[in-house]
Amino acid sequence: MRQWYEKLFENYAKQYDRESFTKGTMGECDFIEKELNFTKSLRIIDIGCGTGRHAIELTKRGYDVTGIDLSEAQLKRAREKAAKENLEVEFLRYDARDLPFEKRFDVAIMLCEGAFPLMESDEMNFQILKNVTQALRDPAKFIFTTLNGLYKLFRFHTDALASSMQEEGAAISNSRFDLLTMREHSLLKYTDDDGNRQEVEVCERYYLPSEITWLLHSLGYRKIEIFGATLGAFSREEPLTPNHFEMLVVAEK
Repeated sequence: MRQWYEKLFENYAKQYDRESFTKGTMGECDFIEKELNFTKSLRIIDIGCGTGRHAIELTKRGYDVTGIDLSEAQLKRAREKAAKENLEVEFLRYDARDLPFEKRFDVAIMLCEGAFPLMESDEMNFQILKNVTQALRDPAKFIFTTLNGLYKLFRFHTDALASSMQEEGAAISNSRFDLLTMREHSLLKYTDDDGNRQEVEVCERYYLPSEITWLLHSLGYRKIEIFGATLGAFSREEPLTPNHFEMLVVAEK
């Protein structure tokens, strides 16, 4: 059965690039570069690279980046954008739950809910973390963002989160958060690249910082740091709070 994220991204590449949450690429890449001490020799894998915005920008800055994504439509858009900039970026179609790489990369990035935590079970989400880890050499760094469970828990009995949210081209409604599974179920209405209105039933997993720490420790990461994630302005000086929709994770193995 085709999952909601497969339907969403089968014809939502150009429109995706117009969404407000894709506008922080430069600042996010600035943070990544600082974390890597501007070492251009490091090989980077971009998990759930989408239309290639981080992979392309980091390639411009002199890094060797491989982008992987499940959606051929997203990858097609990424390749077109790279070609327009006269850049050679390796974009490959893989499911993050089943990656073929073994100790090939020095750095992994997974931003803006790239693959994790969209999967339909916790086991599948964990499989993504496991596969990313297997693709990394020793030592290596893993930088990713994910949905902050504290954000939902602190708003569960209030009206601070409206039942519907509007993005430039997408609207979320009928949201329901399950405390037992830490999953939000909602209806996403959006316009595809052909101008047609579509809708999918979304199910996303929110994680607590302690869960992320435990999962990464179980995979052998020796240092795990979690910060608040602000679009386009990632910073080590921003402690995670319940007001952050996303958390920023920096792990070292």
